[in-house]
Amino acid sequence: MHYVSTRGTAPHLTFEEAMLTGLARDGGLYLPSEVPTLTPATIKAMAGKSYEEIAYTVMRPYIGETFTDAQFMDLITAAYAGFGHDARAPLVQMAPNHFLLELFHGPTLAFKDFAMQLIGQMFQASLSRSGERVTIVGATSGDTGSAAIEAFRGLDAVDVFILYPHGRVSEVQRRQMTTPTESNVHAIAVDGDFDTCQAAVKDMFNDFEFRDAVKLAGVNSINWGRVLAQVVYYFSSAVSLGAPDRPVSFTVPTGNFGDIFAGFIAKKMGLPIEKLVVATNQNDILHRALETGGYVTQGVQPSISPSMDIQVSSNFERALYFAYDCDGAAVAQQMEQLKSEGGFKISQGALEGLRAVYASGRVSEAQTSAMISRAFGEMGELLCPHSAIGVEVAQDHLGTTPMITLATAHPAKFPDAVTAASGEHPPLPARMDDLFDRDERVTRVANDLAAIQKIIKDGISA
Repeated sequence: MHYVSTRGTAPHLTFEEAMLTGLARDGGLYLPSEVPTLTPATIKAMAGKSYEEIAYTVMRPYIGETFTDAQFMDLITAAYAGFGHDARAPLVQMAPNHFLLELFHGPTLAFKDFAMQLIGQMFQASLSRSGERVTIVGATSGDTGSAAIEAFRGLDAVDVFILYPHGRVSEVQRRQMTTPTESNVHAIAVDGDFDTCQAAVKDMFNDFEFRDAVKLAGVNSINWGRVLAQVVYYFSSAVSLGAPDRPVSFTVPTGNFGDIFAGFIAKKMGLPIEKLVVATNQNDILHRALETGGYVTQGVQPSISPSMDIQVSSNFERALYFAYDCDGAAVAQQMEQLKSEGGFKISQGALEGLRAVYASGRVSEAQTSAMISRAFGEMGELLCPHSAIGVEVAQDHLGTTPMITLATAHPAKFPDAVTAASGEHPPLPARMDDLFDRDERVTRVANDLAAIQKIIKDGISA
């Protein structure tokens, strides 16, 4: 198993190299050269297994010789030991044939924990073996940053710098990033939106002198290891509803496209997925692209679902790579056009390929609040705004096939929006009772690449 760039010209890497590298040197994203398939018998045998056992079966074909079988199982076990539910990703029935997949039982109460906790374990094991040290720089619209800081804080071989848009994350999200006391983790509040932060991270990766000087690594969903870990809960949830003998569908609230792209990989691996439905908020570039074939940025409108306030969805590049039959040159051309002109037109053939896999829907602010209210009043479920967007869009795609909507964050991460819509204040888990009493540590910076790079260079541990 080796890994190739979506833009076609970067060196092929092993799993370990791709994981530690993050963004390819040609600006592309790494993908496996081929997607392994699991037999129906293998998928069926997952029934009754623990989440950790399913994770091992799903991910092992991608790892190569990076870890032995025993080492990899130990890393998986350690990654999920701190989750607050024995099932790790439990299913809750919302209505006939509609189920909610709760992905918020990890340490930071969001689906990002499934990938980040494992990535943290794998980074530490790999770097301890090599004796190297790396600098992780990531951008976040809220949840990735807190999950990364939680996963890597206190680790010897890693310095972590997380860029987040100043004033555009919830207070809980911000405090999860700014209150850890470990000296190897740093929160940087950037003037701008998430796309501003993400562009700065990509610029740093493409500044090879800086990249090599600080030994830059990435844990945004540009990192293939992040996507791979998210593939697992598609299998665990589908099998619990009868797969592979019974097809399932998924609705995924998404901004950066990584979570739903993991569903695409699960489908390619042999999981019988009938529909993959993209759910967007008012920043609906993914919905517009699938509807019209035009991927055109229009600026970010702040919303009550801030983790989806994105216009440049990094993982959509991976979807385009498959839609263009793995033609890296075609993808590179469109990504250059996006950078220079703010958008591009998807070819008819590629658009038909995308529409064969993905459906989509858009939810307004008013609809989001109304669904939070309705879900609590009629179904007894308190939803975060992102999960509410998923449930709302799923309503238009329900049928005889079971629909699983991904609940991506705990409602307590967005207390103001949830309370305003439902009249119910969502409490934080007991382990976070003192979150609002902890001291914050954060660096504010303008949208200036050189200034950000200086903060990182000055903050790296000796």
